[in-house]
Amino acid sequence: MFARLKDDIQSVFDRDPAARSWLEVLLNYPGLHAILFHRLSHRLWGWNLKVLARWVSQFSRWLTGIEIHPGAKVGRRFFIDHGMGVVIGETAEIGDDVTIYQGVTLGGTSWSKGKRHPTLEDGVIVGAGAKVLGPFTVGRNARVGSNAVVTKEVPENATVVGIPGRIVRQDGEKVSLLNDKQKEMAQKIGFDAYGGADMPDITAHAIKALLDHVQAQDERINNMCGAIKKMDKNFKSNGDLEINCDDFVSIEEADKS
Repeated sequence: MFARLKDDIQSVFDRDPAARSWLEVLLNYPGLHAILFHRLSHRLWGWNLKVLARWVSQFSRWLTGIEIHPGAKVGRRFFIDHGMGVVIGETAEIGDDVTIYQGVTLGGTSWSKGKRHPTLEDGVIVGAGAKVLGPFTVGRNARVGSNAVVTKEVPENATVVGIPGRIVRQDGEKVSLLNDKQKEMAQKIGFDAYGGADMPDITAHAIKALLDHVQAQDERINNMCGAIKKMDKNFKSNGDLEINCDDFVSIEEADKS
């Protein structure tokens, strides 16, 4: 018991540079308080004292602003930073050395019995406001970005961002959102799918959709030209359609007009 408490306190020092002393951590970290209450309520839940376990859980929620169902399974050195608004469901399973931030929900998408909440394997980090919903696994050392909504399995060492969640990094390497033909078209108009940053944004996704549409129209027109050429041997096309970069007006020029 005291060994686990020592691990819990040490995990705060390891992951929060604002922590200065053991006394400060014991008195002022609601995430630590919520975990200690959960260890008690989870033990009561295992002894089939479910009403008492739920009461302890609700008292902890009132005291800390963190709701952890007593049925949830929590590993060692679990760290909840800040913590307000965190919700962890009954069938959630959390491995060792997991970190989550305020506003995170480990929830379900079904009212059916059985496994309905996610499993976070060792070393997972979930950013502030993220929602991880459903009975799937988030692999070891995966990262979930702030405010992401994740409803599908996440592989090990992956980084997921956005709504819905998309993998933007895998094993430290950036994952492109575009296929080869889209990349070629994007280069012609000087479009960066990542907006010059490490993570895509809403605008990048919108422009990707436009590129998809342009690609489909390009292929359709070329097919039509090919069909017309078969019907009329005298028909001459101008070859493959080329994108005229002069058609794209910069934001600065648009603002001036």
